[in-house]
Amino acid sequence: MTKGAPEAAGAIGIFDSGIGGLTVAKAIGEALPDESLIYFGDTGRMPYGTKSADVVRRYSHENAQFLVDKGIKLLVVACNTASAVALASLRAEVDVPVVGVIEPGAAAAVAGTRRGKIGVIGTEATIRSGAYTHALKALRRDLEIYTRACPLFVPLAEEGWVDNEVARATARLYLASLRKSGIDTLVLGCTHYPLLRATIAEVMGPEVQLIDSAAATAVVVRDALRDAGLAATGTGAANSFFVTDAPERFVKVGARFLGVQVDSAVQIER
Repeated sequence: MTKGAPEAAGAIGIFDSGIGGLTVAKAIGEALPDESLIYFGDTGRMPYGTKSADVVRRYSHENAQFLVDKGIKLLVVACNTASAVALASLRAEVDVPVVGVIEPGAAAAVAGTRRGKIGVIGTEATIRSGAYTHALKALRRDLEIYTRACPLFVPLAEEGWVDNEVARATARLYLASLRKSGIDTLVLGCTHYPLLRATIAEVMGPEVQLIDSAAATAVVVRDALRDAGLAATGTGAANSFFVTDAPERFVKVGARFLGVQVDSAVQIER
């Protein structure tokens, strides 16, 4: 997966299974306003969270190749599911620095926990992979970790149903066991979940700190670019968006995740 040595003038490449990774793009854009971003959303093959590990790895490598061919200088795997199952193989094959979202989120959770009791919510594939548990235990072996798959949070976020009784009822059902477990920190292990942050916080209560890995990932990206001598040296950042399905829904819904209007997205064939 070679496309020449990365240069500081190159863009940061970000891929996700669809729209949710725009929350990561937003955090990176806010932390690194001089950097250009190329975002790839595999909207034609989403969701990744219900697919097998082999399929997610194959899709992830295809997505990475597309971005490498665009001359990126660093790759961000914004999808938690892809980070869980494909990060190691991507790092072995891609000739630019590769950053996932699980390790930064785990580090933020370990730094924030008071009693060493951490919950993780995510897609079925992310939870099944055990990637967050492994990352958390690698940082602190004595943690108590509780996990829960919350698949319906994804369509709720995309529909904008994040602060109504449907969202609250779904959150109460999913999070009941985590409330009883006594956790003091909860990792939002899916890029869609920050849109439901207020509802999740309401259900979990004020004693539980919520961890969104997007901000932590942005810090890791900043440090990786600096360490590799690839940080942008001037202004003039530009963002571009690519999708694998008709872009109308991506453009319409994307503003909820990015925080600003997505003006356009280019559809590519897969």
